[in-house]
Formats: sequence, C-alpha cells, structure tokens
Amino acid sequence: MKILQAPFKVQLEDILRKMRVKPGNDRIGNLVRELLEKARPIAKPKAVYDVAYIDSKDGDTVTIAGVKFTSHVLRINLDKVERVFPYVVTCGREMDAMPLPPNDLMVSFCYDAIKEMAVQQARSYLQEHLTGTYALGQMSRMAPGAGAAEDWPITQQKELFSIFGDTEKLIGVKLTDTCLMIPIKSVSGILFPTEVKFEACQLCPRENCVGRRAPYDAAMAQKYHPTG
Repeated sequence: MKILQAPFKVQLEDILRKMRVKPGNDRIGNLVRELLEKARPIAKPKAVYDVAYIDSKDGDTVTIAGVKFTSHVLRINLDKVERVFPYVVTCGREMDAMPLPPNDLMVSFCYDAIKEMAVQQARSYLQEHLTGTYALGQMSRMAPGAGAAEDWPITQQKELFSIFGDTEKLIGVKLTDTCLMIPIKSVSGILFPTEVKFEACQLCPRENCVGRRAPYDAAMAQKYHPTG
C-alpha cells in the first residue's frame, strides 16, 4: 500500500462559489479568508491506497485481496475488472484539530466547507496519481453506504478498512463503531477502471441531497436492479 500527501490548493473564490455566497458579502468573504490563512500552514490532506486484485466473483459478492464484499452493483461494475484501487482520503487530523471559536455556527459552517474542498481535492489528486502511475483511462468509484446504500451498506466499511490495517496510524483516520470516519471530512471507497462513467448517485432517488454528484437515472437503476 502507498501513502500520498496531497497539496492544499483551496482558494477563496472556490469556497465562496461552493457556499453560493453572493459577490459583495464582505462578512463571509473576510471570514473564509481568515480561516484559509490559518489552515494553509497546517493543512496536510492525505490518502492511503492499495493496488488490489479480485480473487473471485460469485453471485452478488466480490472478494478483493482476500476480503469479501457483498453488493450487486459493485459485482456488475467489476464484472470485467481484475485490478482495483481501494482508498481512504482525509482532510487530515491537522485541519480537524484547528481550534475554532466555540458555539459560532457560521465559523463552523465556513470551515467545514474548506475541509470538504480539501478532501475533494485530495481525492482528485489520488485519482490523477493512479491514472498517471498505472496508465489508466477513465475511472469510477464506489463506496459503502453511498448512493443506493441498501445495496452496499455502510457496515462494509469495516471490510474495506481491513485491507489497510491501522488507518489511524497510517493517515490519522479512525473508523467508529457505527462505521463513520474521524475526521468526518474523510472519504473511502474503491476506484476501478471503467468504459462508462459510473456515479452511485445515479441509482439514488433521494431528492435535495447536498452531496449529489449526478442526477438520478431511472433507466440505470432498472439496469442494476431489474426486479426493484
């Protein structure tokens, strides 16, 4: 397995755009600028990944590096794939531990947006690294609990994390008893090469999801769950 430290390239304009702050809102702009100035010297977004091979495919299960995952959608997506890239990416303990004024909801909201963008950039950095290092083309990703969560439940985070061993020692990410990650602004999953771009959001009909990356696709949902 390999560990990457990703650059912290979060820019003020990107955060304000993400937060949909209107031009001229100096109060929010100055607050985000101040938080960015404090975060830059300490921010160390990072990732751990492994190059893993599929041992077997049986029914709705896929065994990767000796670890069994149960997901009909994952099984279909990996039907013609033999090599995958499990990963965990985080904004880093350093950012997560930065002291903030207590009970200031606006500060917390702005800083969460900064950490969210940091982890998204780190995951993009990881994907670019994988593409260049392993001569890969288009890639897609899946994660336990994302999209149609009933297909691949979040409890399988335990199996995913078992591939890496002590993730807290490696990159500072701990998995709780309820399978949430600490720092909260961390993401995990499996990246895999694909001819057609796949987003788990395409299978999820839940409306008004702030994390949605692609619109619900009823035809695709029917393809993956023809009897659903």
